Amino acid sequence: MLYNCYMNSQPVDISQTIVYGVAFDPKNGERLKTMDLNELYASVGRLFDLLEERKVDYVLVGDIAMLAYVEGRNTQDIDLIVSPHDLDRLPELVIEDRNQDFARAWLGDLRVDLLFAKRNLFRYVANRCTTKKTFVGREVPCSTAEGLLIMKLLALPSLYRQGRFEIVEVYERDIAVLVRYGLQDTDRHLSQLSKQMLESDYLEVTGILQEIEQRISRSSGRFEQDRLTGEQA
Repeated sequence: MLYNCYMNSQPVDISQTIVYGVAFDPKNGERLKTMDLNELYASVGRLFDLLEERKVDYVLVGDIAMLAYVEGRNTQDIDLIVSPHDLDRLPELVIEDRNQDFARAWLGDLRVDLLFAKRNLFRYVANRCTTKKTFVGREVPCSTAEGLLIMKLLALPSLYRQGRFEIVEVYERDIAVLVRYGLQDTDRHLSQLSKQMLESDYLEVTGILQEIEQRISRSSGRFEQDRLTGEQA
């Protein structure tokens, strides 16, 4: 997968991204036989309209939020940080699974993953690592690159323990992209992460982050001498 580590020059169409993600995933072969992709497209706009109409505070995170910082990926769902109390304002969402930190819901054929702001780190991202990003048709409260970084680092220990190494690889590539993007006040944000993890897990994920930073630093210096020599010639 190729990444562009600069913010997209053109606004992302969230509806189109979701439809393409579903339509071009071979695993969805049976599901697509009974799905109306036009309705799926419309459900994305309807979700954000409901959030606005019901005055629900939310922050866009996950793969759609990553598209504000990187090009060239597909996703099939929308991830939001919300207050669990606000779910009462959204009876249109059908809850499939729920625990104290997360819920998986559906709006028609659109999957919506909800991260509850009562968890300290999610609340921190919502309060301290949020900006506005322009997508096609609307401006959306969206996680900053720093917020996405600490959330991906938070997820790594569980993914490693579950042996989900294909997702680990994606997350670590995302972390590399976010590091290249140029982060601000990283140490301050990481201090919040340390409060949410076992000390051993925190040391491990910060070690992974340092390895990625070192790899990027080494890569940026490769062939530099040859380039300078060529320019002088």
